[in-house]
Amino acid sequence: MNFKGSHFPKDVILMLIRWYIAYPLSYRHVEELLAERGLSVDHATVNRWVVKHSPTLESKFRNTKKGVGKSWRMDETYIKVKGEWVYYYRAVDKEGQTIDFYLSKTRDTKAALTFFDKAITSNGVPSKVNMDKSGANLAGLQHVNQELPNTEQIVIRQVKYLNNMIEQDHRAIKRMVKPMLGFKNFLCAEATLAGIELYHMLRKGQNKVKGYLPTWEQFYALAA
Repeated sequence: MNFKGSHFPKDVILMLIRWYIAYPLSYRHVEELLAERGLSVDHATVNRWVVKHSPTLESKFRNTKKGVGKSWRMDETYIKVKGEWVYYYRAVDKEGQTIDFYLSKTRDTKAALTFFDKAITSNGVPSKVNMDKSGANLAGLQHVNQELPNTEQIVIRQVKYLNNMIEQDHRAIKRMVKPMLGFKNFLCAEATLAGIELYHMLRKGQNKVKGYLPTWEQFYALAA
């Protein structure tokens, strides 16, 4: 990770990024918390650090992410970007472990297929996927099945109560996003959500680490 050109040490930058993606705070809250510690950082600077470094940290985490189960629960929720609602696709396995996530400006078959391609590339082909009654999601997964051998066909289920787990998991992400009062642009939203999802997965114990390490130490280790 490249921290060259910054007027602050790497440890301070990472601490401020962690505060923002780990707790339901606004950038001005982070600015105020740091001021109490005798340091002055503009909230816009913290925003730039989060957007620049969160995707890199999340990408590095994927190298140490534990494997997930083969039975998935998939759903989409809504995130506000530049005053408009966009669609946030997510999936967990039956144990509640995060599989993957994808932000889209549209809610259609193409978006669903893009999400499934991303999730399968990172986690392998599932044996079952449960989803809501969305025709677009169903069409996206059916397209995936067309590309698979008969022996690897994914069982598609649309049972409402089975998706309670993913709907509950959405709440942890929405709780973090709420104080942010929406995102200024799509890139900012994607980058920030990557950071939030990263910390959410660390909290759920999805990182391969030897022995016990507190979540915050696991986070900082990703930038080592």
